[in-house]
Amino acid sequence: MRPPECCICDREFNPQEEGGLIYFKRRPSDEAWDRDMKEKGYVGHPPYAEWFCKDHYDIAHDLKHLPIDEALQLIKDTE
Repeated sequence: MRPPECCICDREFNPQEEGGLIYFKRRPSDEAWDRDMKEKGYVGHPPYAEWFCKDHYDIAHDLKHLPIDEALQLIKDTE
């Protein structure tokens, strides 16, 4: 896992105090990544998850039903 740094504003934060990690809807490529990681016994930061600070967490959470690329574009468009 990558350290908690907001993927929108690059702010580092403590996820026990604010913000958090959001898992978005998996795309076919994300499902393939999961299978590959499991088969090889690897661990890592999933391509369908990102960290969000307190300022961006709520909107990201509201969009978690979307694939990450779509959600991030919508969030950035509102900035």
